Amino acid sequence: MAKHSKAYRAAVEKIGDATYAPLEAFAMVKEVATTKFDQTIEAHFRLGIDTRQADQQLRGTVSLPNGSGKTVRVAVFAEGAAADAAREAGADIVGTDELTAQIQAGEFNFDAAVATPDQMGKVGRLGKILGPRGLMPNPKLGTVTPNVAQAIKELKGGRVEYRADRYGIAHVIIGKASFTPEQLAENYGAVYDEILRMKPAAAKGKYVKSVSVSGTMTPGVAVDSSVNKNYTVAAE
Repeated sequence: MAKHSKAYRAAVEKIGDATYAPLEAFAMVKEVATTKFDQTIEAHFRLGIDTRQADQQLRGTVSLPNGSGKTVRVAVFAEGAAADAAREAGADIVGTDELTAQIQAGEFNFDAAVATPDQMGKVGRLGKILGPRGLMPNPKLGTVTPNVAQAIKELKGGRVEYRADRYGIAHVIIGKASFTPEQLAENYGAVYDEILRMKPAAAKGKYVKSVSVSGTMTPGVAVDSSVNKNYTVAAE
């Protein structure tokens, strides 16, 4: 088992076994996120779902009110007017055959991919390459669309993806350690509301079992999952 640093152990001691209201939890994460780089803050939702069952999958996207703090490079598979619209909207890479060749050569100079529907015949052949990297355009995620400009705007403006893993845990980016606790808590509230809204109909029993938040290099901080609607109000 890897040994944790002195700073990490000190953070564990500071956090303790308490469960915090969302605003307090993010204030605590910021306090222990003492590295020189701007850590990414994530929320981890442990859900009462069995993702081995087709009717208990959970996957989608949500727009963060305060953005994700991450610079997102977007590649767009498009031709003609759609390609022009993608460039005007700020796409980092636009193309078809040339972009396909770059990907097949192992060049991934982007963090998200968008495609117009007419390009999915070509993009589909890249599924074994893009899929494992989470880069495959998907109509359910809004990344297969004729309105590429809107998709680019949302991706660059703070739209993040959530997906429950095989253990029923959804890990979602909330923002950066440089954000204020209020900004992080507001983003958290938007994510929580979306996860509640997308609850699989087949899920039985308690849906949200527990929630924690953490930075890239911090221990997890347990969050009181009963107060998601009052995410900007710390518990007294």
